[in-house]
Amino acid sequence: MYAKSITSLARWLCPTDFDRKRAVDTSERIRRARAMVALLIGASAILIVPELGWLPLAIFAVEFAYLAGLDGRMARSSHPEVHGAAGMFSTGVAMVASIVVTGGSDSPLLPLLAVPIAFIAARFRPRVVLVGVIMGIVAILSIGVAMDPAGLVNDPTRPLIAIIVIVGTAAIAVAIQGAEVQHRQESVIDPLTGLLNRKALEARFNEIEQQAHVSGGSVCVIELDLDHFKRVNDFLGHRRGDAVLRDMAYEVRKSLRTFELIYRIGGEEFLIILPGTPLHGGLEIAERIRCLVLESRPAGVGITVSLGVAQASGQGVRFESLYAEADEALYLAKRQGRNQVAAKDVGHQAAMALPG
Repeated sequence: MYAKSITSLARWLCPTDFDRKRAVDTSERIRRARAMVALLIGASAILIVPELGWLPLAIFAVEFAYLAGLDGRMARSSHPEVHGAAGMFSTGVAMVASIVVTGGSDSPLLPLLAVPIAFIAARFRPRVVLVGVIMGIVAILSIGVAMDPAGLVNDPTRPLIAIIVIVGTAAIAVAIQGAEVQHRQESVIDPLTGLLNRKALEARFNEIEQQAHVSGGSVCVIELDLDHFKRVNDFLGHRRGDAVLRDMAYEVRKSLRTFELIYRIGGEEFLIILPGTPLHGGLEIAERIRCLVLESRPAGVGITVSLGVAQASGQGVRFESLYAEADEALYLAKRQGRNQVAAKDVGHQAAMALPG
């Protein structure tokens, strides 16, 4: 139940492979900015000790300690985007706690609630930012109503300024994000299928490789190729062939979990990356995909696929060797009649036969 909830949250935060990759990449880029903001807030908390006491400093110290391990937790997790969101949520909670102990609606720390909103906007799409903005506004109003409702009504200046800062920060960040997303999409998204392309694969696999080296985990790679695809283009036309590729890509992507990634690496070739998956798991997923394509008849065309599976663990995870082994396994499946799954591995030179 817990695992399903985490997976559902991950899908909501990052509904596509592109969104997930962007959230992870952004975490690397904002690390320095996050550290700088933490130092500034810490220094400010020290300066205001004479006026507001030690409690805000203690709250921020606990939060900084939690955030210090955030990158490590993200690197070890199959759902790093969830840890990123949890970090921003915990920062928001710390800000609310510091506001409560320093005067509620009269606290000079109210505008600090814009900080987690800005970092949310750097990582996630507008719908996640909107939820963050709503939570920030609700927090400000709830603090006022709970601690001093009369004061909130008589002098709403500080809460109003804080709300304006939050909304303004979110609006600017979302606008900048839109331009950045468009630029990234143009460079890493395959325009025909909407899948990530080979350029995106290289950057993402570097992260998966590092995670495997640290954790000793397993990584499975599946290379997929449409059988006799040239015949579709020759007899039905390239437009129908494009429709087959689009429909097949959609069906396969829909069948994969959030952290299982599919890339179009050229023509009718696709690569599926399965972090944390052993060889037998990769074979099962590949066979499920083979049956799915056969049964779904993409664009109304009865087409089959051949799949080659390769797996490695820990320090043995290297893209070049895994891709080469998956490619060799793919050609093994082709030689044995197509519409098959084959694996090239020690003790596993097997091809799962096609049904009659």
